[in-house]
Amino acid sequence: MHATESDPAPPADCTAADPPVSIADSVRLRKALGTRSIVLIGMMGAGKSSVGRRLAARLGLPFVDADTEIETAAGMTISDIFARHGEAHFREGERKVIARLLGGGPQVLATGGGAWMNEQTRRSVAADGVSVWLKADIDTLVRRVRRRNDRPLLHGGDVAAKLRRLSLERDPVYALADIVVRSRDVPHDEVVTEIIEALTARLAGASPEASPTPCPTP
Repeated sequence: MHATESDPAPPADCTAADPPVSIADSVRLRKALGTRSIVLIGMMGAGKSSVGRRLAARLGLPFVDADTEIETAAGMTISDIFARHGEAHFREGERKVIARLLGGGPQVLATGGGAWMNEQTRRSVAADGVSVWLKADIDTLVRRVRRRNDRPLLHGGDVAAKLRRLSLERDPVYALADIVVRSRDVPHDEVVTEIIEALTARLAGASPEASPTPCPTP
């Protein structure tokens, strides 16, 4: 991104080197966050874990994946929990684990696709966190989830049709989130920057600044 000694100087209207979100902005956001967690919600395949790890690294916060914590607590995979005990049992365990994790903030917490559908979980997040919906279109979700076969709700049948049905059911509830950021096929760091800007505007009272003019590629 930054020029070497042999590179020509960028045009006067081109901003180089500095990232869109500065270290000072990150510190200010962490201070405004206090003990609250940044809670990522959205459909399976929305990128909550991959984006969440990068977001946590940018802000200097711990990253926690609720699904991983559920598997650790249960001593089995989520697929096995579904198979042996059913979805209702899994959802109750999920609610308890997320409630416990919210007491460990500040952190970036990625949740499973169905976690936000639980009203008690939404109340817990409202009390101890800031919710961010990573909203992705169906085509993007289909491309991503087909790379994995560990999604119990998608086993068998038409994956795209199942995702559409789940999206119709869940999107109106996801829309209750504090912040909505579109997840699409761009570098994850671009989505992370948008999340940080939206969080800063909401929590620290600052309007997101315009992105710098991109420099021409040599």
